[in-house]
Amino acid sequence: MFQPLVLVPGLRCDAYLWHAVIERLDERVAPVVADVSRDDSVTGMAARILAAAPPRFALAGLSMGGYVVLEIIRQASERVTHLALLDTNARPDSEERKTARRTEMELVRQGKSALVSRMGLPNLLAPIHLDSPIAEAVHAMTLRVESEVYLRQQDAIMTRIDSRPYLGQIAVPTLVGVGAEDKLIPPELSEEMAAMIPEAKLAIFANAGHIPTLEAPQAVATAMREWLAR
Repeated sequence: MFQPLVLVPGLRCDAYLWHAVIERLDERVAPVVADVSRDDSVTGMAARILAAAPPRFALAGLSMGGYVVLEIIRQASERVTHLALLDTNARPDSEERKTARRTEMELVRQGKSALVSRMGLPNLLAPIHLDSPIAEAVHAMTLRVESEVYLRQQDAIMTRIDSRPYLGQIAVPTLVGVGAEDKLIPPELSEEMAAMIPEAKLAIFANAGHIPTLEAPQAVATAMREWLAR
C-alpha cells in the first residue's frame, strides 16, 4: 500500500525544491508536487490541488506552500492524514512586508527578474551555502518560474488570511520544521505554530536557512519519514 504525499512548493519554486527529499523518502511513499502556478489566491491554489489530489493524502508545504496547505486543511480536513509545515508562518503579511513585496514585483515587471533573484539569495540561504552550487541551483530554479507566475503568487501571499485562529483545530500528526538560520521566517514563528497545534512536533534543521529541502535534505527527509510513520 502506497502512502500518497502532496508536496506544495514555495514562491518562485518548482518541483526541484523537493527533489532531494523525495529521493530520501521511503519507497512506499507516493509523492506528487502540486501546481501553484495558475492562481492568484491561496484559496484558488488550495481548491486546484484538492481537485487533483487522491481522496486521502499526507500534505507538506514550504513557505508559500505552507500558507496553501493550511487553506487545504481548512477546506477539506477530512482528506488530510498528516500535515507538515516547513519554513512557513501562520500570520498574515505585515504592511512592511507587503511594501517590500511590491518593490520586488515592480522590479520584475521592469524585466529585472534575475536581479531580484540574486538579491534574495542572502535571505533564502544559510551563509555557508551562499557561494555554493546550492545557491546557483536556487537561482536557476527561480528563473524557470515565469514572471507572470511570480506576480500571481505574490498577490496570493499578500491576501492570505491569519491562520492562527485555526491552528488549534488541526487534528492530524503535524510536523513543523524550520531552518535554524532562516532569515525570512525566523524559527520563533515555527515555535509559535508548533505550540498552537495539538500534538505538533518541531524540528529545527542545522546549517539551513529558508530552503532546508535543498540545504539539509537528509535532515528534512529523516524528520518527514518519522512524521509519516506517526
